Amino acid sequence: DPAAMPKARKYLIFGVMAFGQFMALLDIQIVAASLNQVQSGLSAAPEEISWVQTGYLMAELVMIPLSAFLAQALSTRWLFTLSAALFTISSALCGIAWDIDSMVLFRVIQGFVGGAMVPTVFATGFVLFTGRERAAIPAILGAVAVLAPTLGPTVGGWLTDAAGWRWIFYINIV
Repeated sequence: DPAAMPKARKYLIFGVMAFGQFMALLDIQIVAASLNQVQSGLSAAPEEISWVQTGYLMAELVMIPLSAFLAQALSTRWLFTLSAALFTISSALCGIAWDIDSMVLFRVIQGFVGGAMVPTVFATGFVLFTGRERAAIPAILGAVAVLAPTLGPTVGGWLTDAAGWRWIFYINIV
């Protein structure tokens, strides 16, 4: 029962989920600044490298509406937990991708499971909070949705320069 939960626990749950949403949205743009390095590292043709971004976005767009059905079938808690775990695993797989085909496959998986984290955080926020706190949920998550893609190219470029392009994926493991 969300009403019986201590406020600190509600904020912790919401904060962890909002961070998951941040990472899923950050991954859309974190790769953008490093596509040339990924292309070189995987010996990919120019027409192939765009699928690294396109595959992620297409899979995410498929999952967002599907997550409503999955949340009812599994529960929001299990859907988010499963999505976060698979997002982490697929990020590690992207980091060890050996060619463009494996990278695109792993990015599609990453986008698909990451897409479930976005709507589940909204649903959980509206269930956990009432009144003024509930009214703040869209503003907080809206700020996350704007901040993550804005920081993505800068973080991606910095990580690629500092540690190599594979670290734009390994950062999600943390």
